[in-house]
Amino acid sequence: MTTLLVIIHVFICFILIVAVLLQSGKAADLAGAFGGAGSQTVFGPRGAGTFLSKITTVCAVLFMVTSLALWFLSSKGTKSVIKEEKQTTQPAAVTETKKVPTEEKAQAQAPEKKEEKEQKSAEPVKK
Repeated sequence: MTTLLVIIHVFICFILIVAVLLQSGKAADLAGAFGGAGSQTVFGPRGAGTFLSKITTVCAVLFMVTSLALWFLSSKGTKSVIKEEKQTTQPAAVTETKKVPTEEKAQAQAPEKKEEKEQKSAEPVKK
């Protein structure tokens, strides 16, 4: 049931996209481009509904109905993942770490560099 509803929903989405993209705007005529009659009213002149506007309305309503139906079907009969999780009897392992100050860490990583500096400073400077 859900698969069929998803297929119908996607089909309605494509029809709705095409119907909206094929329609022209309210001020698409030449008078609307220069501030003609369409701009004097709040929503522009209301003419008779075209075929594309009726298709858009029907598809929008069907889109909302199928969206609500999919939501209802997805929430019905599902179980929580947390409820099915087994409880562990052993506590989690805790490891302790020793914090080493950064100066000691730097000295531990490069002791030979310190020795090289001491040797260079001990050598006399030749001119």
